[in-house]
Amino acid sequence: MSDWPDSIQAGETEQHEPLVRRVLAPNPSPYTFTGTQTWLVGAGSEIAVIDPGPAGSGLSIGDPKDMNGEGHVEAIMRAVGDAKVTAILCTHTHRDHSPAAAPLKALTGAPIIGCAPLAIADDGPRADSAFDPDYAPDRILSDGEQISGEDWTIEAVATPGHTSNHLCFALLESGALFTGDHVMKWSTSVVSPPDGDMAAYMASLQKLYEREDRVYYPAHGPAVENPKQLVRGMIGHRRMRERQILGLLETGPQLIPDMVTEMYKGLDTRLKGAAGRSVLAHLVDLEKQGRVTLAGEAWQLAA
Repeated sequence: MSDWPDSIQAGETEQHEPLVRRVLAPNPSPYTFTGTQTWLVGAGSEIAVIDPGPAGSGLSIGDPKDMNGEGHVEAIMRAVGDAKVTAILCTHTHRDHSPAAAPLKALTGAPIIGCAPLAIADDGPRADSAFDPDYAPDRILSDGEQISGEDWTIEAVATPGHTSNHLCFALLESGALFTGDHVMKWSTSVVSPPDGDMAAYMASLQKLYEREDRVYYPAHGPAVENPKQLVRGMIGHRRMRERQILGLLETGPQLIPDMVTEMYKGLDTRLKGAAGRSVLAHLVDLEKQGRVTLAGEAWQLAA
């Protein structure tokens, strides 16, 4: 494998270990990096597909109903070859992850398994992908539930935070964990209220830190070969952001856009929306703790 970004082109397949391959979707963006990575699990006659990805035409970039995924389902089918898809798993239901589940099921007859359906209206502009309202699972997995194929066993690991329905999937035969958007090496995850929850996100990070997974395969960006080190750093990063927020509020009431400017100096302007949503998530968490309050549009320390 060459250095990122990226060692393959959209539509191509890359082997990562005997039971694991990835297919890259054609939806690169500031929020998806080189695109959504669909993971294929299994080396024999039965294949599980994790995060089938977008199913757009690719002709309406910017339309939340079209996640620029033209040809991705066909690329998955080419990678599957003569094997049989026996499970289609989704980590969560943002439109860059789950829409291709339906056409893939239509082609293969495989059940859609994994996270619960979720379709909500956000209370602000989304910085990442909108939710997929058409996601319809045949089976919802709870924390610790397993499914298996000819040479693989996958266990669900509940990791709410980025979304309330987010799951990771552990491949028990190899010690790999498919982390969706919860943990990525190239970027921190967007936590966007009202569904995104910072307290839940931090608890899920701690949960992963206490596991002994060998490698993480996220839905965007390179594999994580030092999981504990990365997760420990992510926990520290979020705590640092919380301290920054409290430090700014000590100087007086603050608007979120002004806080983003102070906290994220030099940030790509296209990512300021994502930063603002995560700042809001921290503030909502601090409000629940009784440490801050909202007065109009400005946040301030609680009296």
